Amino acid sequence: MPSELEAIAAALRAAESDGRPIAPVRDRITTASEAYEVQEINTRLRIASGGRLVGRKIGLTNPAVQKQLGVDQPDYGMLFADMDMNHGAELPWSQGAQWKVEAELAFILNRELPHADCSMAEVLRAVEYVVPSIEIVGSRIADWDIRFVDTVADNASSAFFTLGPSARRLSGTDLLDCRMEMTCGDEIVSQGTGRACLGSPLNAVLWLARTMACVERPLAEGDVVLSGALGPMVAARPEARFTARIEGFGETAIAFGAR
Repeated sequence: MPSELEAIAAALRAAESDGRPIAPVRDRITTASEAYEVQEINTRLRIASGGRLVGRKIGLTNPAVQKQLGVDQPDYGMLFADMDMNHGAELPWSQGAQWKVEAELAFILNRELPHADCSMAEVLRAVEYVVPSIEIVGSRIADWDIRFVDTVADNASSAFFTLGPSARRLSGTDLLDCRMEMTCGDEIVSQGTGRACLGSPLNAVLWLARTMACVERPLAEGDVVLSGALGPMVAARPEARFTARIEGFGETAIAFGAR
């Protein structure tokens, strides 16, 4: 089976590099562990070619989306340094395909979380800052025709992310009832609260810390953790500008070029 997984990984790499999505891979992958192995193959190759791992993203934190994909847990993907875009930057439309955006809270860690039985107290100690974020997702699977193993193999459909310029400490902030509003131009396109992310974004971070320790890629000092969408994901289009505002945490923005 390893040769088949390597072939799937190569097909996903090619789809990313040439912007031509491929057919779903779920007929070729039967388990979540195989899907994560495909993701790991491409992670190792990206690191070997000079890519620098700077964090993780958590996906499928909304119970309704989990039900749609037939799973009862989130998934994760890798964040690399070249995926980090400046607040307010413009992303050339030609650099990708099938882009969508979602607003979330990002956590910046100040220490490693190496234990599979990581506690919430350890997570709280490890969080240095919380910032608003927009994640740009971009499936390498045609028409976003995905199930759980499709998105996992495809690095959880990750593409780019941006972090807002206002960093907040955990103390004095409301992670549960903070309101998120994302606009495209003058139109409100997504709304939600912190509770939409597994009941609390910190629940998502704790799940990730334990999971990453189990797969021997523990979260490290300085890592960025994108904790999951606070509202519905929105399809992007050329020349669109999105701004996400999260109550108590500030805002961040991203734009797309005409071509």
